[in-house]
Amino acid sequence: MAVGTHLPGADPKDQVCQRTQFPASAKSQKPWLKKAPEFPILEKLNWLIHLHYIRKDYEACKAVIREQLQETQGLCEYAIYVQALIFRLEGNIQESLELFQTCAVLSPQCADNLKQVARSLFLLGKHKAAIEVYNEAAKLNQKDWEICHNLGVCYIYLKQFNKAQDQLHNALHLNQHDLTYIMLGKIHLLEGDLDKAIKIYKKAVEFSPENTELLTTLGLLYLQLGIYQKAFEHLGNALTYDPTNYKAILAAGSMMQTHGDFDVALTKYRVVACAVPESPPLWNNIGMCFFGKKKYVAAISCLKRANYLAPFDWKILYNLGLVHLTMQQYASAFHFLSAAISFQPRMGELYMLLAVALTNLEDTENARRAYAAAVRLDNVSAIDSVCHRCNPLVNLNYAVLLYNQGEKGGALAQYQQMEKKVNLLKDSSSLEFDSEMVEMAQKLGAALQVGEALVWTKPVKDPKSKHRTTSTSKAAGVQQPLGSNQALGQAMSSAAAFRKLPSGAGGTPLLTKPPSLPLEPESTEQACPPEASAQIREK
Repeated sequence: MAVGTHLPGADPKDQVCQRTQFPASAKSQKPWLKKAPEFPILEKLNWLIHLHYIRKDYEACKAVIREQLQETQGLCEYAIYVQALIFRLEGNIQESLELFQTCAVLSPQCADNLKQVARSLFLLGKHKAAIEVYNEAAKLNQKDWEICHNLGVCYIYLKQFNKAQDQLHNALHLNQHDLTYIMLGKIHLLEGDLDKAIKIYKKAVEFSPENTELLTTLGLLYLQLGIYQKAFEHLGNALTYDPTNYKAILAAGSMMQTHGDFDVALTKYRVVACAVPESPPLWNNIGMCFFGKKKYVAAISCLKRANYLAPFDWKILYNLGLVHLTMQQYASAFHFLSAAISFQPRMGELYMLLAVALTNLEDTENARRAYAAAVRLDNVSAIDSVCHRCNPLVNLNYAVLLYNQGEKGGALAQYQQMEKKVNLLKDSSSLEFDSEMVEMAQKLGAALQVGEALVWTKPVKDPKSKHRTTSTSKAAGVQQPLGSNQALGQAMSSAAAFRKLPSGAGGTPLLTKPPSLPLEPESTEQACPPEASAQIREK
């Protein structure tokens, strides 16, 4: 029936009441729901914490962190994490460790938290504990190169170099990084294997050809081997990419100084002095430039400044003893040479110079003991852990002393030992002996009746040494310091003492934890102990 139609015989009013009724909507039948209670959102201020942190506005960041932790009753992991990072930057390593451990409790399956715990343990010097935590983190993420790299660094500090190499190679297999190559090269330098170190740095340069630190380091290694062409090439490339690289400039000045171009070297050193005015190798090299120019007072002044900046550097003490010997100030020479021997007791030439000073101080008995020690060390020692050197001048000076004491037999034995060393070294020589040495050897040979021109018929080149002896003798029997050219060759100090530059972290994505940087000695957050720092020095 159509709505609104009339039935016959029915009251129209009743018909209106009997019209079809539509059902009520379901929505109107539901009861009104109450508003859900608001629960605190643990991460609602993470964006603001992150913003203040990357802007390095640490006070504002800590204020927001306090507010966030109060609202969440200390359960906001990100706030605790950033608070720990700030504590570490401020030097509160123990407090940062405790906070990172709290993060690890809140999120035990997060490898980043364990990495930060291990890093804090590393900075506290607890390397074994750091290794244990890194191993736990490696179980959670087996393809993280940072974990392998940091394990390698921890093993370096424990002097377990084989395990360190394995971990660093694993890191390179996962992901190649300049820092991993640098640490691997430092291991070989600590082991004294210069050839392997050069191979590693060459691979590193192939991977990152514009890294000035790698280029400078490789140039200095070639400089230590006396391969000046390759050294100059790599140092030049480093200066091409960074003309203000003071390490490369200092190394280039050292090369010029080695070849006797003191004025040009001093010009280079002036540039370096503007960048690092308190560099001990810089003032040491400046002092020896003045020594080469025979400006002894200026040389002593510069060397004293270098000694003040680095009182435990045996090379500086050696040079001070050398200059004082040249100026015939034998007591002062004895003082500095004795100190140098305390820090470098396995260098025969130091004992030889000490014997020269003792001879001039008329202490013949101790001079003979010093010569005996010099001869013993010169025959078996590998100076500087780079290459084996033997110095015939040790035997020559000892022979002169014995001859002056009337012991011709002992003098003859030392002279013959000197001849053997000369015959071994003359073929591979790159530098010539000072003419005064040649003359003294000829006179001594004539006095011992072994032939005036047996070995020293012409200047014989020294071995591939950059250190040359610094004393010789005159026929009158009075020991005298050697000529300035030979003294300078022995006295050349390191071109640059390397420190790892602070590594920059890349941009951090919004609302992500700042990355845990790879461990590295002498970074902005930690200090490197002496045994773990591979300082590359060219004499």
